[in-house]
Amino acid sequence: MKQLTFAIFAFATFTTTMEAQKKDVNITESQVVWKGYKVAGSHTGTISIQAGTLEFNNNELVGGTFIMDMTTIGSTDLSGEYKEKLDGHLKSDDFFGVATYPTAHMLFTQVTATGKNSYAVTGNLTIKGTTHPITFNVSVYGSKATANLKIDRSKYNVRYGSTSFFDNLKDNVIYDEFDIVADLQF
Repeated sequence: MKQLTFAIFAFATFTTTMEAQKKDVNITESQVVWKGYKVAGSHTGTISIQAGTLEFNNNELVGGTFIMDMTTIGSTDLSGEYKEKLDGHLKSDDFFGVATYPTAHMLFTQVTATGKNSYAVTGNLTIKGTTHPITFNVSVYGSKATANLKIDRSKYNVRYGSTSFFDNLKDNVIYDEFDIVADLQF
């Protein structure tokens, strides 16, 4: 009987430590910053997180899911009329088509520790109803995490000013890759 009790205790302990602990991302304390590049310079801005969860097992990152509110995409490097024009253009069908696609989604599919507090993450990113895998780095310290992503917008049918879809753009080229830096609080 002692052996059976020990086996049940050991199994319960093992299964308890193997379960991932989900931690909700504090959407008001977290910030997602984007930077897009063009021949004539760059623009920066923010996007709000609608919901997000990071999963941990024994304090190691093992998963995550995020929903981005694309209706909040906006520039931070412009003001007034120029800001309004760029923000409206980013929300239009030329870019992210937020009337049809109000959210973007990220689901972590693989997390590999690369060092103390650092991880290589592969996830499925969905923008404008199109999903592609993407690999990026995440650092976790206490109740904070930082992720750095480089996204190729042409894979998600974000065409405006892209040499992947149009010729003879000259100085009107907007590069396909843009950067995302997510500073997360949980």
